[in-house]
Amino acid sequence: MHRDLPRVRRVADQIQRELANLIRLEVKDPRVGLVTLTGVEVSVDYRHAKVFFTLLGSEQALRDTEQALQHAGGFLRTQLSHRLRLRSVPQLHFVYDPSVERGARLTQLIDEAVHGVASPLDESDS
Repeated sequence: MHRDLPRVRRVADQIQRELANLIRLEVKDPRVGLVTLTGVEVSVDYRHAKVFFTLLGSEQALRDTEQALQHAGGFLRTQLSHRLRLRSVPQLHFVYDPSVERGARLTQLIDEAVHGVASPLDESDS
C-alpha cells in the first residue's frame, strides 16, 4: 500500500473495520476463533488486499485459522461488496502477523532483565 495515497489508506481502514465485524458476527467456521486484524494493505489499483491477523494459540491453530479465513474469503468479499462503495472489492489475502507474539516475547525478556532473572549468559561469565 502506498502510504502517500490518503484514499487507499481510508479504504484499507474501512475494509479492516468491516472485516473485523464480519469475522466476529458472520463467519461460523469453528476454526476461526479469537482473531485480531492488525492491518490491511490495499494495492493502488484496489485489486488485492493483504489482511494481517494474529491470534493466540498453537501452530496447528494458526494453520487451521489461516485455512479457514482463506476458505471464507469469497464470502467475506461478497459481504464487503454490500457494505463498501467501491467499483470492485479487492481479492483478500490473509497473512499471519507475528508482531504481537514478538512484542510479548520482548516484553518478557525486558521483565526478566529488570527483575534480575539470571540468563544463561550471566552464568558463563563467572
